[in-house]
Amino acid sequence: MATIQRFEELEAWKTARELTRLVYQVSNQGAFARDFGLRDQMRRASVSVLSNIAEGFESRTTTLFIDFLGRAKGSCGEVRAQNYVALDASYLNQEQHQKVGELATSCSRQLYGFMTYVESKRGEPR
Repeated sequence: MATIQRFEELEAWKTARELTRLVYQVSNQGAFARDFGLRDQMRRASVSVLSNIAEGFESRTTTLFIDFLGRAKGSCGEVRAQNYVALDASYLNQEQHQKVGELATSCSRQLYGFMTYVESKRGEPR
């Protein structure tokens, strides 16, 4: 297997990018666009996922990388929680809610698997 050279090659980062794109799209519509608090918090949480993956990849040590991946995973949970708030406020329809939830859950699972993999390689050169 080829060594990953750039964070943009990571599947979890690609999923996080898709999640962020979708969050911006759905939060730019109707009443959701006018709920500045929830809209901005959900956007920040989704951006946090891909930003923490990138920052961790570029960090100095495996320990820092795993820590940043854990932060990204936590932000996935935050997006999922806010997704329910948006559904309950009728800002999202069921299909939008489901798609956001699926992407956030998928990214979280990818991050968990990747964290486990990186942990197993601790001590090896990055």
